[in-house]
Amino acid sequence: MLVDSHCHINFPDLAARMPEVLANMAANGVSHAMVIGVSRPKYPEVLALAEAHANLFATVGIHPDDPEAEEFSEDELVAHALHPKVVGIGETGLDYHWCQGDLAWQHERFAVHIRAARRSGLPLVIHTRSSAADTVRMMREHGADQAGGVMHCFTEDWETARAALDLGFHISLSGIVTFKNAAVVKEVAQKVPLDRLLVETDSPYLAPVPFRGKTNEPAYVKHVAAHIAELRGLSFEAVAEATTDNYFRLFSKAQRVAGQG
Repeated sequence: MLVDSHCHINFPDLAARMPEVLANMAANGVSHAMVIGVSRPKYPEVLALAEAHANLFATVGIHPDDPEAEEFSEDELVAHALHPKVVGIGETGLDYHWCQGDLAWQHERFAVHIRAARRSGLPLVIHTRSSAADTVRMMREHGADQAGGVMHCFTEDWETARAALDLGFHISLSGIVTFKNAAVVKEVAQKVPLDRLLVETDSPYLAPVPFRGKTNEPAYVKHVAAHIAELRGLSFEAVAEATTDNYFRLFSKAQRVAGQG
């Protein structure tokens, strides 16, 4: 069994066909999935899915790419973290691809999430794009190692991965690892210790080969795991078992559904 450790199935493309999405998960051996909070208005959708399905979990956070987003305060994040189905803080981090100029607001948002994770005891789900050095610097300066977490949809180099690992973080790989031109990500996939590796879809985005260019969904995470297994010279079952165990060890508040995973 597998866990999709990062998906956005509350987004319209997938929410409109939720029974099919969940059935496809089951048919492809994906026993659990984590639905990621990215905004205050969308958070109720994320939470409702987690409440309605025993094998879905939620996070609470504000994505770093929107300067106009309505914020959660640190205290609000900590309060939401008390919900039994909320198992992580984020998606949070830094993004210099979509956002440029004076990014003090983005840095403060990230710092708020790190503090909330430390207070709540929940792991962080960190997004970094074109911002690796500052992301790692802020993780160090604000004590992200005290919370732990995962660098999601990792696309940086091995040096950045090693810095995150040194802070106690896990590395999560998406469908990008299956792309022919993703040599840097493939190298990371081969080098990350197996007990610190997660897999994800980031659906509805970044569908893996052989579905590249189509709408992604949690069922497709098996293709991510299969490619990593091939890169590492391991069996698919070994990668599936390890990444599932890693997920439940890291997000320890999440409970396995009996008979699944």
